[in-house]
Amino acid sequence: MLRTPSLRLTVAQINPTVGDIDGNITQIVSAWLEYDSDTDLIVFPELSITGYMPEDLLLKDGFISDVERAIDQLIQKSATMKSAVLVGAPNRDKTNLFNAAYLIESGKIVSITHKVELPNYGVFDEKRYFTPGIRPEPTDFRDHKLGIMICEDMWFPTVADYLSSKSADLFIVINGSPYEPHKQSIRIQHARLRATQASIPLLSVNQVGGQDDLVYDGASFALNANGELILQCEEFMEEFQTFSFSNKNGIIHPQHAETQSLYQAATLGLRDYMRKTKQSQILIGMSGGIDSALSAAIAADAVGPQNVTCVMMPSDFTSDLSLQDAIDCATKTGTKFQTVPINGMVHQFMATLPNTSGLAHENLQARLRGIILMTLSNQYGAMVLTTGNKSEMACGYATLYGDMCGGYNVLKDIYKTQVYNLAHWRNGQKPLDALGNDGELINHSILSKEPTAELRPHQRDQDSLPPYDELDSILMGLIEEDLSPQQMTARGHNPEIVTKVSRLLKHSEYKRRQSAPGTKLSHRAFTRERRYPIVNGYQN
Repeated sequence: MLRTPSLRLTVAQINPTVGDIDGNITQIVSAWLEYDSDTDLIVFPELSITGYMPEDLLLKDGFISDVERAIDQLIQKSATMKSAVLVGAPNRDKTNLFNAAYLIESGKIVSITHKVELPNYGVFDEKRYFTPGIRPEPTDFRDHKLGIMICEDMWFPTVADYLSSKSADLFIVINGSPYEPHKQSIRIQHARLRATQASIPLLSVNQVGGQDDLVYDGASFALNANGELILQCEEFMEEFQTFSFSNKNGIIHPQHAETQSLYQAATLGLRDYMRKTKQSQILIGMSGGIDSALSAAIAADAVGPQNVTCVMMPSDFTSDLSLQDAIDCATKTGTKFQTVPINGMVHQFMATLPNTSGLAHENLQARLRGIILMTLSNQYGAMVLTTGNKSEMACGYATLYGDMCGGYNVLKDIYKTQVYNLAHWRNGQKPLDALGNDGELINHSILSKEPTAELRPHQRDQDSLPPYDELDSILMGLIEEDLSPQQMTARGHNPEIVTKVSRLLKHSEYKRRQSAPGTKLSHRAFTRERRYPIVNGYQN
């Protein structure tokens, strides 16, 4: 009969920055000092010293040398501390580099555990950098045997079974696991299998924060030997919890509903992109439509409304209602607002090239708006937040060097139908860490009017695209599930519409390659998860 571990453990759900070794060490030491007197072991996430994932920084000899110096700092610090730390960092021998967990206590390294299962799918590319470890032995620590695993090691039984056979009495898993819808439920499902099959309690610590196109949701948790949840940290926020499996004194924060998680993931992704690239000001081209309105709401929540400027750039085709809605949205979100008409610029251009018409004339307007935004960006040092959603990016319904101009796109992995859902949700609720205003931010007019780019008289999105509910259903099948047009038709979709959407998706790859980065919020984002050649003769 395995005993219940009596160790006092501290979950350190921190937000590291990739490559900022000194800054990450400062975070680690600061938490260590704060919780040292009340705990036995403080557990930090996977690769917490480097941030996850350092990518080709790991190929630099100097980078690994700096990591080793940082570990030496922790070893020296540990000589003065009551507690120990478990931290993630690269570890190298003469020929190999490993993804490792260091247990450091009393002026020495107690153990180094190498990751066995290296993920190489989706956003993961660990086999490019790391050598898989052999099955780790349990680590003796304060009259306990710790079965230490690193992220993917928990998703398969091999490592856990071996640790159990070697009399481990506590599983500790450190993670760099990015957000996807329903990901937390899947993590807990795998963890529960490991805990219940071995009758060993399990602690899983995940990092939080945005890193380029990824966002980590935290949601660290602990299960007892029966697989019952006894602790769960908040999602999308740094958090520290000290608890003991024997006292069952962890706090269980509830999991968020999908729409709330999606909104908070988008907000955190943008906030950290701004903070970690040392930017503070955001510019948004405000059209009076739903996409720019939601972008403004998220931006205000991410960096504060005082740091967001919305720019309305009306043309001959801009309706009075669009102008009114843009002003209303800027007022309700508390963002700054200015108007820069493009009518005169269009007329001047037409005087020089009088035969410009049709699509060229429409794209001219979008590109003049892009020029204005990028000029303002250069003038005031603000980043342009582009506003195209995933449905538009999938179909190429965007103008290169026009409305695609910008440094980041918070809606890049959000379908149009999800845009409406998020707007409705934000009107009724405000996330705990949001910096924006309370109450309705996006009015009924914006939510209910027919989408239009207003680049020609009486234009509607549906002149070029199927209705968004139908379009998104087809796109989700083609993108998220990687189904063929024939399979989508077999599901009951109109074959002509499926063929059209599939063709648009395929032929717009070159645009997506030139688009701004944006947070991955789905199972298959337009980043490293979906890699199709631009030159592509395959017909299905």
